[in-house]
Amino acid sequence: MPERRANREGRAHNLFEAAAAYVAARAEDDQDRLEEAAGWVSPEALSFGVSELACRAVVALARERDESPATVARDLLGLPVA
Repeated sequence: MPERRANREGRAHNLFEAAAAYVAARAEDDQDRLEEAAGWVSPEALSFGVSELACRAVVALARERDESPATVARDLLGLPVA
């Protein structure tokens, strides 16, 4: 199991902090931060956190756009309307 690194406050990172940092680093193409965030929690926890972040982001965008989550998800992935 990977070593858990403490954050600035001296406590271990939780899976949502790791997911947020990981996704932000990926969006900014920052490989160093991506690898750092990936080491904060287990791969399974990171996967769950990223999935939860994706769900929340799609729901927020759907509300903002007044569209269904399915429409927003397909649009974000460049898929045709179902």
